[in-house]
Amino acid sequence: MHVAEARRGGAVERESQDSATRGGPADGDGKPRRRQARGERRIAQLLEAAGRVFCASGYTAASTNSIAREAGVSPGTLYQFFPNKEAIAVELGDVLLNRWRTTYGQAFTPAHMNLPLPEMLDAILDPLITFNCENPAFAVLMHGSEIPGQVTEEHDLLHSTLLTRIEETLGSYLPDTPRAERTRTAEFAFALFKGGMDLILSHEGKEREAYIGELKIAMFRYLCPVVGDALPQRPPQRETTGTES
Repeated sequence: MHVAEARRGGAVERESQDSATRGGPADGDGKPRRRQARGERRIAQLLEAAGRVFCASGYTAASTNSIAREAGVSPGTLYQFFPNKEAIAVELGDVLLNRWRTTYGQAFTPAHMNLPLPEMLDAILDPLITFNCENPAFAVLMHGSEIPGQVTEEHDLLHSTLLTRIEETLGSYLPDTPRAERTRTAEFAFALFKGGMDLILSHEGKEREAYIGELKIAMFRYLCPVVGDALPQRPPQRETTGTES
């Protein structure tokens, strides 16, 4: 059992005990439903606040007091659920990693592999980009030097799994290409994606959309010569802005 799971179970248990002393409603097993739900909502509230604080000040500079303040609760309320900042980071990391697993599972589907390269890139990249834009704390927690080891270990495992998925995708189009070459291509494509995401996340609005377009063009231009004639090719069109003639 993860430390976060044990901690979370303890928080819910404390909520249940408190409800029992106050005569809260119970389900068939005697567990107070209302207080459990309230505890889950409070945990979600604290995790969302922690994500905003980590993005604004970084993990190292963040404090439990600043997280409690962002969540609109007292530090004492926070400590009912999390003993310290590390426990918050571990649980938030678990939540975000689970969302990321779901996202890349939806991106790399067999149906997407039968699309022409531009459409395939849209189908794969769009959910991955959307996830990162909607969960900016993911980048902070996954790449910081002071992040708890449990989070970074699980991220490294997931990173390896995703690289394997990219390499397998390339292998389905390039079965005769040496594995070392496919691995190199997969690693470079992933590095290109991560570098593009850094630029995308540093912009907003129309500029963000423009950088998303640039990332897709860069990925296409890198992968098109690699896949060769394995897929029908139709290059993506660069969107023009009002400043371009």
